[in-house]
Amino acid sequence: MKRIDPTGEQVVLRAQGASGEVTAQIAQVGASLRALTVGGVDLVSRYPEGERTPSAAGIVLVPWPNRIRDGRWTQRGATEQLAISEPKYGNASHGLLRFAPYEIFAGEAEATLSAVVYPQNGYLFTLATSVTYTLVDDGLAVTHRVRNAGDAEAPVALGTHPFFEIGGVDTADLVIAAPGTTWFEVDDRMLPVAEHDVDDATDLRDGVRLGDVALDRAYGGVVRGEDGLARTTLTAPDGRRLTVWQDESFGFVQVFTTENYPGRDLAVAIEPMTAPADAFNSGRALTWLAPGEEWVLRWGVSYSG
Repeated sequence: MKRIDPTGEQVVLRAQGASGEVTAQIAQVGASLRALTVGGVDLVSRYPEGERTPSAAGIVLVPWPNRIRDGRWTQRGATEQLAISEPKYGNASHGLLRFAPYEIFAGEAEATLSAVVYPQNGYLFTLATSVTYTLVDDGLAVTHRVRNAGDAEAPVALGTHPFFEIGGVDTADLVIAAPGTTWFEVDDRMLPVAEHDVDDATDLRDGVRLGDVALDRAYGGVVRGEDGLARTTLTAPDGRRLTVWQDESFGFVQVFTTENYPGRDLAVAIEPMTAPADAFNSGRALTWLAPGEEWVLRWGVSYSG
């Protein structure tokens, strides 16, 4: 009997860009971004074929990113109890589609993956979701769509969890610059207890070498360019740069480093989020979709060599 890959079907996209071929690999489970290259340079940290997705790498986080304390949330006078999906900390983590297989519609340079969030314990709403990955000249553009397919207003937040690199460069030698002007202090369960203005120890706007810091921090108050986009960058010692951009829907970014990523001494995730952790309780930046309403959000990756 043929073994089933734990990440499902794999979709490979190809296009010709100004700096050479652009390719991406998308996994069916979690609609995970598994690989991205521009001109032969790896920009997304790969993990071995046939293995379960490590550290939520590349998945879509919906209908909430990050964590909900005790899996229990209260909004508009009602309290709901979700399953505890993060036993280590006793929280509900990273939404309801982390291990869901998406339906795939793929072309040569673009793929749309769709999945439904059905009503269940702790989340009594129906969401039709999709994510479209489109190869562009210098990288990748990503479009999320979330439609309330039920008959009651639905609370929604969304994020994504890709790990990035610049091929051939030790991740420790990359300099990260992130646009947040506030940061979230967390407790020992990784849940926010306060929001502070950045200071010398937490400000990433001027850049910090990744080998000199350990990060698992959410930022708010992101600074945007005249085009409305916020940008987080990784810069190599030779000047090559990877940029993660996010539109106005994504008001927060999480930066996470780990020494436990397969085959890596150090890996870094840059996670655009529409709301911070535990937003289902705080209400912070939580979006309520009316029946039939659709929410469209965009982010992407660009590379300059």
